Amino acid sequence: MGRHATHQTDGRNSSRRLPAELAIYRADTHRHVIPRLFGRGDLVLLGLGVMIGAGIFTLAAEQAAASAGPAVIVSFLVAGLVCLLAAMSYAELSSAIPVAGSAYTFSYVIFGEFWAWLVGWALLLELVLAAAVVSRSWSEYLVATLDGFGVRLPDSIGSLLHFDSAVNVGSVVLIALLTLVVATGTRLSVRVIRAVVIAKVAVVVFIVLLGALYIHLRNYTPFIPPAKPGSGTDPGVVLEHLTGSVGHQYGLFGIFAAAGVVTFAFIGFDLIATAAEDAREPRRAVPWGMLLGVGLVTLVYLAMAIVIVGIRPYTKLATGASVSAAFAAVGLGWAAKVINVGALLALTTVVMVVLIALSRVVFAMGRDGLLPTGLSHVNRRFYSPARATVLAGCAAAVLSLYPRVGDLAEALVLGALFAFVFCSVGVLVLRRTQPRMPRGFRMPGVPQLPILAICAIGWLMLNLHVATWRNFLVWMLVGVLVYLVYGRRHSRLHRGEEPEVIPPEPGTAPGTPPGAQNPQMW
Repeated sequence: MGRHATHQTDGRNSSRRLPAELAIYRADTHRHVIPRLFGRGDLVLLGLGVMIGAGIFTLAAEQAAASAGPAVIVSFLVAGLVCLLAAMSYAELSSAIPVAGSAYTFSYVIFGEFWAWLVGWALLLELVLAAAVVSRSWSEYLVATLDGFGVRLPDSIGSLLHFDSAVNVGSVVLIALLTLVVATGTRLSVRVIRAVVIAKVAVVVFIVLLGALYIHLRNYTPFIPPAKPGSGTDPGVVLEHLTGSVGHQYGLFGIFAAAGVVTFAFIGFDLIATAAEDAREPRRAVPWGMLLGVGLVTLVYLAMAIVIVGIRPYTKLATGASVSAAFAAVGLGWAAKVINVGALLALTTVVMVVLIALSRVVFAMGRDGLLPTGLSHVNRRFYSPARATVLAGCAAAVLSLYPRVGDLAEALVLGALFAFVFCSVGVLVLRRTQPRMPRGFRMPGVPQLPILAICAIGWLMLNLHVATWRNFLVWMLVGVLVYLVYGRRHSRLHRGEEPEVIPPEPGTAPGTPPGAQNPQMW
């Protein structure tokens, strides 16, 4: 056995930190290592796979009608900038700590075990809910797509495929099939993601180019409609409870209100960081894959918003209208078939990428001992964390059977934003505590930009409903109990389990011999 690594702890669980060099050492020398198959382009596709979902076919029309008017274009731009700030925080941390687990692992290194558990528990909520909700939506779009091509299912089958069906068979079948694909190897997953993402991006580009031919400039005026009291404002939003204010439609307030809604469509870029151990040259590939993904998705959403507002006056984009309804209004009803196919493809990749991310978070927490260590096993035949993947798929499938799971969808947003805050604060803390740690990407404008990111994310969190916060707090309290009963006692750091060889010295890249500096990483 080698010398014992020095763990940063004073005996308290919240201060029991995982040294960065030990986290990297475990990733590179764990007895079952995930093969590194993702290149930078694959990581970009991973981001596009989860960020371009069915929302792209609904959000622009809905928010133009309900909140911002033609200025919904600005709302998408604001949302993209907020997510870019959060993505830069993720990019720096993932370049410094290129390990599976994303914000969970970052928090373990920076803040300590208890805070890492809370972040990991929030990520589990986000990902399990995302897989369950999106798989039900996929089932609904499957029926619409088949109907569009004249394929009518028997009522006995169709009744089991609607979003609000008491038992949704389609969601379970989809999750089961995709779990099988993910569990049988990263290489197969990469191929499927490449093919489906390219196909759905082609559908989106086709829709944008077709719609551009029917744009009328008069539909962009007034660009910012005069503000007026909102007729259907929900008083359940936290910010309104705190301030006693009532929301407004249109005007400047409407732009930012819509930005808060459409930001949710961008959530998913963080899942790229969970695949750090699947990536080649993760210190550089993961950050740039993440930033390029956010940039490309922002352009796609802006293009869709420009087209939808341009082909139809915002006053006629009734709340709940979709892109297909807007196209039908200008005589392009046949385009609905293409749009439904695009949505079906989009939702397929969303569920698949979410399952990959969920399995990696479970894998990382199992490797640290906070969940059963058997979940960190990598199948020798398929070279994937099969046990973690199967558990993730089973949890998502069971939750998808709950007919009112859609009512919990906003909680997954809060779980993601909770992790975003920790990452933004983490950049500030790590710059102060370990300024010489190798980083493949450095966030510019520190500390100003991370602070701005924290404020922007906090504003989004306050625009969520009180019921969402209540559900989230209940979930986190359950998580604290699980940690106290199981995780704290089974933690590998708590048990004093050490690596068999001396890990690299702090400030060196993974794989660098002790004492050797790697100047290219400074």
